[in-house]
Amino acid sequence: MPRKKLALLATAALLLPLTGCGGDAEAGDGSTVTVTVGYQSKTINTVTAGTLLRSLGYFERELRAQGARDGKTYKVVWQDYATGAPITAQMTAGKIDIGSMGDFPLLINAARGTQLKRPTKLVSVTGYNLRGGLNTVVVPPDSELASLKDLAGRKVSTSVGSAADGTLVRALRRAGVEDVRKLNQQPAVGASALASGSADALSQFVAWPGLLAFQGRAKALYDGAELNLPTFHGVTAREDFAERRPKVLEAFLKAQIEATAYLREQPVAASEKVAAATGLPAEVVHLYNGPNGIATFDPTLKPRLIDALKADVPVLKSAKLVGDVDVDRFVDDSYVKRAYGSAYGRQLTTAAPAARSEVWLKGSHRTSSFATPAEALRHIAAQGPTVRVAYVPDTTTGTLWYADRSVWLADGSRPLPFLTAASASAYRAAHPGARPIGYAQALELAS
Repeated sequence: MPRKKLALLATAALLLPLTGCGGDAEAGDGSTVTVTVGYQSKTINTVTAGTLLRSLGYFERELRAQGARDGKTYKVVWQDYATGAPITAQMTAGKIDIGSMGDFPLLINAARGTQLKRPTKLVSVTGYNLRGGLNTVVVPPDSELASLKDLAGRKVSTSVGSAADGTLVRALRRAGVEDVRKLNQQPAVGASALASGSADALSQFVAWPGLLAFQGRAKALYDGAELNLPTFHGVTAREDFAERRPKVLEAFLKAQIEATAYLREQPVAASEKVAAATGLPAEVVHLYNGPNGIATFDPTLKPRLIDALKADVPVLKSAKLVGDVDVDRFVDDSYVKRAYGSAYGRQLTTAAPAARSEVWLKGSHRTSSFATPAEALRHIAAQGPTVRVAYVPDTTTGTLWYADRSVWLADGSRPLPFLTAASASAYRAAHPGARPIGYAQALELAS
């Protein structure tokens, strides 16, 4: 079998969802309680409530402490899925107690829970990006498509009802493109469709765009951050479970808070743990989860994110995926406030850090960050083959991307990186003196 096909099959296999039965259950004698957590291991801006949290064992540790207080034995069942939709299905069937998913799936979770009389609550946030940079539209590396307008009459793969689908819908509306043929596919299926040519573009959430670009199987066509609308993933819990087991939910959120602190304090170790657990390259994980990554991790329910969630409702309603959603009733910050204690108010007001370039050297367990892409390029040139991966923020949106996969312009003596050719073209239109250069030329210019 050709090597390329083997690679595609291997990647698809990595991202197949796992299924199973579960749900909050108690042994006949009341001594053992099983808690079922649904998560998306490859949606890596949920790792503080999923992959990383599971690998660290913090939730189990918190439950052992709770068991010492109440005399019960707690068992955690982790169920891994590719998207949020099956987690919602299992939650509304009473088989999952706590789940994590993106903003659009969260609204569907709220709507289905109300409809089926299994209401759910949004209890915390995992990762967010205030501009929307967690979702990206990509095309094959040799594609002649240069902007969203070029998608007219084309086939675009996405997961309908996902955060990435929401980005696609909004972006196409802004671009005035109406005749796109949307293919409703799981991320792995969409990636294969892109490679085979049965899809012209792929709109997906983390970590798919970064993975495909890193592998040389795609290039970015549209940066979700161009929408300048917040996108995030969060944790939802069944209302009946939260009311029956408030200490268990609080234990989960305490564990999530500690996992978030671990990710911030040991970012390279966290990226390597997630890579080992998922089979994703650590370089891809770090693009999103590193200290300068596309995702900012913070469990607090920030008002700006909740306002964005409310603004998402009309988009889902127009697609007939939900009816009315009472976002204020769905959001419940009482549990995470108790888990945080007096530090909650201070954390609620923290902001995402300013975008910086970052370079990771081979064999190193730390990275170096730089205030400008030019500084990073000089470091890259000096280190040569010892560079494992380098990231630079898009000049316009600040979205981090691989330095050697970026589109580069020279504006005078300044090398400027862009995530997409369209954003570089927009910059040139406003700065006529800017000229396109390759990555090698950018390194020379910086040096």
